Amino acid sequence: MISSMRPIFDKTRNLSQEDIDVVLTSTNANEKYLASIVSELAGISPRIAHSVESLCNSGTNCIVSAFAYISSGLADVALVTGAERTDSPGLVLSWDKSRGKYKHPIFWSSLFASSHMRKFGTTLEDLAYVSAKNHRNGLENPYSFFDRSYSVGEVMRSKTLTDNVRLLDCSMPCNGAASILLASEDAIRQFTDSPVWIAGIGQKSISAGFTKNADLSSMESTVLASRDAYSMARKSPKDIDVAEVHDAFSICEIMALEDLQLAERGKGSSLVRELHDTNCKKVNPRGGLIGTGHPLGATGVAQTIEGFYQLQGTAGGRQVESAKTALIHNMSAAATSSTVLILQA
Repeated sequence: MISSMRPIFDKTRNLSQEDIDVVLTSTNANEKYLASIVSELAGISPRIAHSVESLCNSGTNCIVSAFAYISSGLADVALVTGAERTDSPGLVLSWDKSRGKYKHPIFWSSLFASSHMRKFGTTLEDLAYVSAKNHRNGLENPYSFFDRSYSVGEVMRSKTLTDNVRLLDCSMPCNGAASILLASEDAIRQFTDSPVWIAGIGQKSISAGFTKNADLSSMESTVLASRDAYSMARKSPKDIDVAEVHDAFSICEIMALEDLQLAERGKGSSLVRELHDTNCKKVNPRGGLIGTGHPLGATGVAQTIEGFYQLQGTAGGRQVESAKTALIHNMSAAATSSTVLILQA
Protein backbone atom coordinates (compact mmCIF):
# COMPACT_ATOMS: atom_id res chain seq x y z
CA MET A 1 0.00 0.00 0.00
CA ILE A 2 1.04 3.54 -0.46
CA SER A 3 0.49 6.94 0.98
CA SER A 4 0.16 10.29 -0.67
CA MET A 5 3.11 12.59 0.02
CA ARG A 6 5.05 9.42 0.61
CA PRO A 7 3.11 6.33 -0.57
CA ILE A 8 3.28 2.88 1.03
CA PHE A 9 2.67 -0.81 0.49
CA ASP A 10 1.27 -3.67 2.55
CA LYS A 11 -1.16 -6.54 2.48
CA THR A 12 -4.69 -5.19 2.41
CA ARG A 13 -6.91 -5.15 5.46
CA ASN A 14 -10.62 -4.37 5.29
CA LEU A 15 -10.27 -3.33 1.65
CA SER A 16 -13.45 -3.14 -0.41
CA GLN A 17 -13.95 -2.47 -4.11
CA GLU A 18 -15.44 0.91 -3.27
CA ASP A 19 -12.16 2.00 -1.65
CA ILE A 20 -10.29 2.07 -4.98
CA ASP A 21 -10.16 5.51 -6.67
CA VAL A 22 -7.60 4.72 -9.37
CA VAL A 23 -6.58 1.54 -11.19
CA LEU A 24 -3.28 1.71 -13.07
CA THR A 25 -1.76 -1.06 -15.17
CA SER A 26 1.69 -1.37 -16.70
CA THR A 27 2.34 -3.45 -19.81
CA ASN A 28 3.93 -3.23 -23.23
CA ALA A 29 0.70 -4.20 -24.99
CA ASN A 30 -0.96 -0.84 -24.28
CA GLU A 31 -3.43 -1.22 -27.14
CA LYS A 32 -5.41 -3.71 -25.06
CA TYR A 33 -7.18 -1.15 -22.81
CA LEU A 34 -5.82 -3.12 -19.91
CA ALA A 35 -6.62 -0.78 -17.00
CA SER A 36 -10.32 -0.79 -17.78
CA ILE A 37 -10.32 -4.56 -18.35
CA VAL A 38 -8.58 -5.22 -15.01
CA SER A 39 -11.07 -2.90 -13.29
CA GLU A 40 -14.04 -4.74 -14.75
CA LEU A 41 -12.68 -8.19 -13.94
CA ALA A 42 -12.02 -7.09 -10.36
CA GLY A 43 -15.47 -5.57 -10.01
CA ILE A 44 -14.07 -2.05 -9.57
CA SER A 45 -15.51 1.13 -11.11
CA PRO A 46 -12.68 3.58 -10.40
CA ARG A 47 -12.74 7.30 -11.06
CA ILE A 48 -9.62 6.83 -13.17
CA ALA A 49 -8.38 3.79 -15.15
CA HIS A 50 -4.93 4.47 -16.57
CA SER A 51 -2.48 2.30 -18.53
CA VAL A 52 1.25 3.11 -18.51
CA GLU A 53 3.70 1.85 -21.14
CA SER A 54 7.44 2.39 -20.91
CA LEU A 55 8.96 -0.93 -21.95
CA CYS A 56 10.86 -2.60 -19.09
CA ASN A 57 10.37 0.17 -16.52
CA SER A 58 6.62 0.43 -17.09
CA GLY A 59 6.01 -0.99 -13.60
CA THR A 60 7.88 1.63 -11.59
CA ASN A 61 6.63 4.41 -13.88
CA CYS A 62 3.13 3.18 -13.09
CA ILE A 63 3.90 3.42 -9.37
CA VAL A 64 5.19 6.97 -9.82
CA SER A 65 1.99 7.87 -11.69
CA ALA A 66 -0.09 6.52 -8.80
CA PHE A 67 2.06 8.49 -6.36
CA ALA A 68 1.35 11.64 -8.40
CA TYR A 69 -2.42 11.03 -8.41
CA ILE A 70 -2.42 10.63 -4.63
CA SER A 71 -0.02 13.47 -3.88
CA SER A 72 -2.09 15.85 -6.02
CA GLY A 73 -5.25 14.97 -4.12
CA LEU A 74 -7.00 13.43 -7.13
CA ALA A 75 -7.17 10.06 -5.36
CA ASP A 76 -6.76 8.48 -1.94
CA VAL A 77 -6.27 4.84 -2.98
CA ALA A 78 -4.69 3.43 -6.15
CA LEU A 79 -4.31 -0.18 -7.30
CA VAL A 80 -1.21 -0.75 -9.46
CA THR A 81 -1.03 -3.93 -11.54
CA GLY A 82 1.78 -4.93 -13.88
CA ALA A 83 1.29 -7.76 -16.35
CA GLU A 84 3.06 -9.22 -19.38
CA ARG A 85 3.17 -12.16 -21.74
CA THR A 86 6.24 -13.95 -23.03
CA ASP A 87 5.59 -12.69 -26.57
CA SER A 88 5.79 -9.02 -25.52
CA PRO A 89 6.41 -6.66 -28.47
CA GLY A 90 9.03 -4.84 -26.41
CA LEU A 91 11.51 -7.67 -26.78
CA VAL A 92 12.61 -6.42 -30.20
CA LEU A 93 12.89 -2.64 -30.58
CA SER A 94 12.02 -2.34 -34.25
CA TRP A 95 11.30 1.38 -33.91
CA ASP A 96 14.91 2.30 -33.05
CA LYS A 97 16.53 2.65 -36.48
CA SER A 98 19.90 3.47 -34.92
CA ARG A 99 20.25 -0.22 -34.03
CA GLY A 100 20.31 -1.24 -37.67
CA LYS A 101 19.74 -4.97 -37.95
CA TYR A 102 20.84 -5.54 -34.35
CA LYS A 103 17.45 -5.04 -32.75
CA HIS A 104 17.48 -7.70 -30.05
CA PRO A 105 18.56 -6.57 -26.54
CA ILE A 106 21.45 -9.05 -26.43
CA PHE A 107 23.32 -6.78 -28.84
CA TRP A 108 23.20 -3.67 -26.65
CA SER A 109 24.11 -5.77 -23.62
CA SER A 110 27.10 -7.07 -25.55
CA LEU A 111 28.16 -3.49 -26.31
CA PHE A 112 27.83 -2.61 -22.62
CA ALA A 113 29.94 -5.62 -21.67
CA SER A 114 32.63 -4.86 -24.26
CA SER A 115 32.90 -1.25 -23.11
CA HIS A 116 33.09 -2.16 -19.42
CA MET A 117 35.67 -4.85 -20.14
CA ARG A 118 37.89 -2.44 -22.07
CA LYS A 119 37.64 0.31 -19.44
CA PHE A 120 37.82 -1.72 -16.21
CA GLY A 121 39.15 -5.16 -17.13
CA THR A 122 35.85 -6.91 -16.36
CA THR A 123 35.94 -10.58 -17.34
CA LEU A 124 33.49 -13.22 -18.51
CA GLU A 125 33.93 -14.87 -15.13
CA ASP A 126 32.88 -11.63 -13.42
CA LEU A 127 29.66 -11.70 -15.44
CA ALA A 128 29.05 -15.33 -14.52
CA TYR A 129 29.15 -14.50 -10.80
CA VAL A 130 26.09 -12.25 -11.25
CA SER A 131 24.03 -15.05 -12.74
CA ALA A 132 25.24 -17.67 -10.26
CA LYS A 133 24.41 -15.41 -7.31
CA ASN A 134 20.97 -14.46 -8.56
CA HIS A 135 19.94 -17.99 -9.52
CA ARG A 136 20.92 -19.13 -6.02
CA ASN A 137 18.95 -16.28 -4.43
CA GLY A 138 15.97 -17.19 -6.58
CA LEU A 139 15.70 -20.58 -4.90
CA GLU A 140 14.21 -18.76 -1.88
CA ASN A 141 11.58 -17.11 -4.09
CA PRO A 142 8.40 -19.18 -4.66
CA TYR A 143 7.63 -17.14 -7.78
CA SER A 144 11.00 -17.67 -9.44
CA PHE A 145 11.12 -18.71 -13.11
CA PHE A 146 13.89 -21.21 -12.29
CA ASP A 147 13.88 -24.01 -9.72
CA ARG A 148 17.62 -24.72 -9.65
CA SER A 149 20.90 -22.90 -9.16
CA TYR A 150 23.87 -22.73 -11.52
CA SER A 151 27.56 -22.64 -10.68
CA VAL A 152 29.88 -20.03 -12.14
CA GLY A 153 31.31 -22.71 -14.41
CA GLU A 154 27.87 -23.76 -15.65
CA VAL A 155 27.05 -20.16 -16.50
CA MET A 156 30.29 -19.79 -18.44
CA ARG A 157 29.63 -23.02 -20.33
CA SER A 158 26.07 -22.10 -21.28
CA LYS A 159 25.25 -21.36 -24.91
CA THR A 160 27.25 -18.50 -26.45
CA LEU A 161 25.03 -15.79 -27.98
CA THR A 162 27.69 -13.13 -28.65
CA ASP A 163 31.38 -12.88 -27.81
CA ASN A 164 30.55 -11.85 -24.24
CA VAL A 165 26.94 -12.86 -23.61
CA ARG A 166 26.00 -16.43 -22.73
CA LEU A 167 22.48 -17.75 -22.38
CA LEU A 168 22.62 -17.75 -18.58
CA ASP A 169 23.79 -14.11 -18.59
CA CYS A 170 20.30 -13.21 -19.80
CA SER A 171 17.02 -12.67 -17.99
CA MET A 172 14.20 -14.78 -19.38
CA PRO A 173 10.97 -13.33 -20.83
CA CYS A 174 7.97 -14.96 -19.19
CA ASN A 175 4.32 -14.53 -18.34
CA GLY A 176 3.77 -12.73 -15.06
CA ALA A 177 1.76 -10.23 -13.03
CA ALA A 178 2.09 -8.33 -9.76
CA SER A 179 -0.10 -5.85 -7.86
CA ILE A 180 0.34 -3.40 -5.01
CA LEU A 181 -1.92 -0.88 -3.33
CA LEU A 182 -1.01 2.76 -2.75
CA ALA A 183 -2.94 5.01 -0.40
CA SER A 184 -2.82 8.51 1.05
CA GLU A 185 -1.29 9.04 4.45
CA ASP A 186 -4.75 9.44 5.94
CA ALA A 187 -6.32 6.49 4.13
CA ILE A 188 -3.53 4.01 4.68
CA ARG A 189 -4.24 3.56 8.38
CA GLN A 190 -7.46 1.71 7.64
CA PHE A 191 -5.42 -0.95 5.84
CA THR A 192 -2.24 -1.36 7.89
CA ASP A 193 -0.53 -0.33 11.11
CA SER A 194 2.96 -0.73 9.65
CA PRO A 195 3.15 0.99 6.27
CA VAL A 196 6.23 1.23 4.07
CA TRP A 197 6.82 4.69 2.65
CA ILE A 198 8.11 5.90 -0.70
CA ALA A 199 10.75 8.35 0.47
CA GLY A 200 12.43 9.14 -2.85
CA ILE A 201 11.70 9.05 -6.57
CA GLY A 202 13.98 9.62 -9.53
CA GLN A 203 13.09 9.27 -13.20
CA LYS A 204 15.18 10.12 -16.25
CA SER A 205 14.80 9.50 -19.96
CA ILE A 206 17.76 10.52 -22.08
CA SER A 207 16.36 9.51 -25.48
CA ALA A 208 14.41 6.95 -27.43
CA GLY A 209 17.43 5.83 -29.45
CA PHE A 210 20.39 3.79 -28.25
CA THR A 211 22.97 6.07 -29.90
CA LYS A 212 22.34 8.85 -27.33
CA ASN A 213 24.24 6.81 -24.71
CA ALA A 214 27.42 8.83 -24.19
CA ASP A 215 29.42 6.15 -22.33
CA LEU A 216 28.52 2.50 -22.78
CA SER A 217 30.31 1.52 -19.56
CA SER A 218 27.73 3.47 -17.55
CA MET A 219 23.97 4.05 -17.64
CA GLU A 220 23.54 7.82 -17.60
CA SER A 221 19.80 7.72 -16.94
CA THR A 222 20.41 5.58 -13.84
CA VAL A 223 23.04 7.98 -12.52
CA LEU A 224 20.68 10.95 -12.90
CA ALA A 225 17.56 9.18 -11.60
CA SER A 226 19.37 7.91 -8.51
CA ARG A 227 20.73 11.36 -7.77
CA ASP A 228 17.19 12.74 -7.64
CA ALA A 229 15.89 9.81 -5.57
CA TYR A 230 18.67 10.15 -2.98
CA SER A 231 18.07 13.89 -2.76
CA MET A 232 14.30 13.56 -2.31
CA ALA A 233 14.72 10.84 0.33
CA ARG A 234 17.56 12.71 2.04
CA LYS A 235 19.54 9.49 1.91
CA SER A 236 22.95 8.46 0.60
CA PRO A 237 24.09 5.17 -0.94
CA LYS A 238 25.50 4.19 2.46
CA ASP A 239 21.96 4.19 3.87
CA ILE A 240 20.73 1.47 1.51
CA ASP A 241 20.21 -1.85 3.29
CA VAL A 242 18.82 -3.84 0.35
CA ALA A 243 18.58 -3.16 -3.38
CA GLU A 244 16.59 -4.54 -6.28
CA VAL A 245 18.56 -3.67 -9.42
CA HIS A 246 17.58 -4.26 -13.03
CA ASP A 247 19.81 -7.16 -14.10
CA ALA A 248 18.31 -7.69 -17.55
CA PHE A 249 21.79 -9.06 -18.34
CA SER A 250 24.71 -9.83 -16.04
CA ILE A 251 26.62 -6.71 -17.06
CA CYS A 252 23.63 -4.55 -16.12
CA GLU A 253 23.90 -5.47 -12.43
CA ILE A 254 27.59 -4.63 -12.34
CA MET A 255 27.00 -1.28 -14.06
CA ALA A 256 23.95 -0.48 -11.92
CA LEU A 257 25.86 -1.05 -8.67
CA GLU A 258 28.42 1.50 -9.84
CA ASP A 259 25.89 4.00 -11.21
CA LEU A 260 23.83 3.84 -8.01
CA GLN A 261 27.07 4.43 -6.05
CA LEU A 262 26.67 1.15 -4.18
CA ALA A 263 30.11 0.27 -5.53
CA GLU A 264 33.02 2.40 -6.73
CA ARG A 265 33.38 2.89 -10.46
CA GLY A 266 34.98 -0.24 -11.89
CA LYS A 267 34.43 -2.18 -8.64
CA GLY A 268 30.92 -3.51 -9.28
CA SER A 269 32.20 -6.95 -10.21
CA SER A 270 34.24 -7.15 -6.99
CA LEU A 271 31.12 -6.40 -4.95
CA VAL A 272 29.17 -9.10 -6.81
CA ARG A 273 31.89 -11.67 -6.07
CA GLU A 274 31.84 -10.68 -2.40
CA LEU A 275 28.05 -11.03 -2.24
CA HIS A 276 28.28 -14.43 -3.94
CA ASP A 277 31.08 -15.78 -1.77
CA THR A 278 29.47 -14.64 1.51
CA ASN A 279 25.91 -15.56 0.44
CA CYS A 280 24.88 -11.99 1.25
CA LYS A 281 21.46 -11.15 -0.18
CA LYS A 282 21.70 -7.36 -0.08
CA VAL A 283 21.44 -7.09 -3.88
CA ASN A 284 18.59 -8.83 -5.71
CA PRO A 285 17.53 -11.09 -2.84
CA ARG A 286 14.53 -12.47 -4.75
CA GLY A 287 16.84 -13.56 -7.61
CA GLY A 288 16.75 -10.46 -9.76
CA LEU A 289 15.43 -10.59 -13.30
CA ILE A 290 17.96 -13.32 -14.15
CA GLY A 291 16.86 -15.70 -11.40
CA THR A 292 13.19 -14.77 -11.20
CA GLY A 293 12.26 -14.04 -14.83
CA HIS A 294 11.41 -10.80 -16.60
CA PRO A 295 7.72 -10.21 -17.42
CA LEU A 296 8.40 -6.68 -18.67
CA GLY A 297 5.34 -4.76 -17.45
CA ALA A 298 5.27 -6.59 -14.11
CA THR A 299 8.96 -6.44 -13.25
CA GLY A 300 9.12 -3.01 -11.60
CA VAL A 301 6.02 -3.75 -9.54
CA ALA A 302 7.48 -7.09 -8.40
CA GLN A 303 10.78 -5.43 -7.51
CA THR A 304 8.94 -2.89 -5.37
CA ILE A 305 6.93 -5.62 -3.65
CA GLU A 306 10.22 -7.30 -2.73
CA GLY A 307 11.36 -4.02 -1.18
CA PHE A 308 8.17 -4.05 0.89
CA TYR A 309 8.70 -7.63 2.06
CA GLN A 310 12.27 -6.84 3.06
CA LEU A 311 11.32 -3.74 5.04
CA GLN A 312 8.44 -5.59 6.71
CA GLY A 313 10.79 -8.44 7.64
CA THR A 314 8.61 -11.01 5.86
CA ALA A 315 10.97 -12.17 3.09
CA GLY A 316 11.63 -15.58 4.65
CA GLY A 317 14.87 -17.28 3.66
CA ARG A 318 15.96 -14.33 1.55
CA GLN A 319 15.47 -11.76 4.34
CA VAL A 320 18.20 -9.13 4.77
CA GLU A 321 18.63 -8.61 8.51
CA SER A 322 17.38 -5.30 9.98
CA ALA A 323 16.57 -3.78 6.58
CA LYS A 324 15.09 -0.29 6.99
CA THR A 325 15.82 1.36 3.63
CA ALA A 326 15.40 -0.26 0.21
CA LEU A 327 16.32 0.92 -3.28
CA ILE A 328 14.46 -0.16 -6.44
CA HIS A 329 16.17 0.31 -9.83
CA ASN A 330 14.15 -0.35 -12.99
CA MET A 331 15.32 0.67 -16.48
CA SER A 332 14.42 0.08 -20.11
CA ALA A 333 15.71 0.07 -23.68
CA ALA A 334 19.45 -0.07 -23.03
CA ALA A 335 19.02 2.29 -20.07
CA THR A 336 17.73 5.12 -22.22
CA SER A 337 15.20 5.45 -19.39
CA SER A 338 15.56 4.66 -15.66
CA THR A 339 13.39 4.88 -12.56
CA VAL A 340 14.76 4.69 -9.01
CA LEU A 341 12.59 4.44 -5.88
CA ILE A 342 13.78 4.60 -2.28
CA LEU A 343 11.51 2.94 0.27
CA GLN A 344 11.57 3.54 4.01
CA ALA A 345 10.13 1.42 6.81
